Amino acid sequence: MTRHEIMISGFGGQGIALTGKLIAAAATAEGRNAVWTPSYGPEMRGGESNCTVVMTDDPVGSPVAAQPDTVIVMDRPSLGKLQKVVNSGGLMMINSSLVAARPRFRRVRVCRVPVTHLAEEVGDPRVANIVMLGAFIEADGAVSAEAVRRALHDWLARRPQLLAINERALERGMRFVREER
Repeated sequence: MTRHEIMISGFGGQGIALTGKLIAAAATAEGRNAVWTPSYGPEMRGGESNCTVVMTDDPVGSPVAAQPDTVIVMDRPSLGKLQKVVNSGGLMMINSSLVAARPRFRRVRVCRVPVTHLAEEVGDPRVANIVMLGAFIEADGAVSAEAVRRALHDWLARRPQLLAINERALERGMRFVREER
């Protein structure tokens, strides 16, 4: 892998920034260079929230992801803004629980995942971002499931009571994509 750019977008409170942090931590654990860049509005919850992750085997020259290889869309407004920026040959991942639109692209693979519904299925709608992270692992392959699990364990070191639900959410997202193939 030379350079892989990921953009994640949704609204505040969906765990957008955390998802990006976990991807970047997993890439770093696998020996790559990774830069995570958050961007969000001034609202505490509900405002626009985005982040980018750039990972590469070489030093990261620029953290800007102008044409990301993978775009993860967690809400409807994000789809409108980002559907034109995904790189040709790239991957568009959509939270189909909140985005009814079914965009069609010529050279972009679309993976629709009902992450909010799946998070409720595993027991807590607040882990929808972790369900999407699991789906991303399976659909994209940019980072390994093991590296993400380690990053998740590190993040939850002070809250071990949350580990089981997050592990179930991660596995549910991966399983959904495997079953859809």
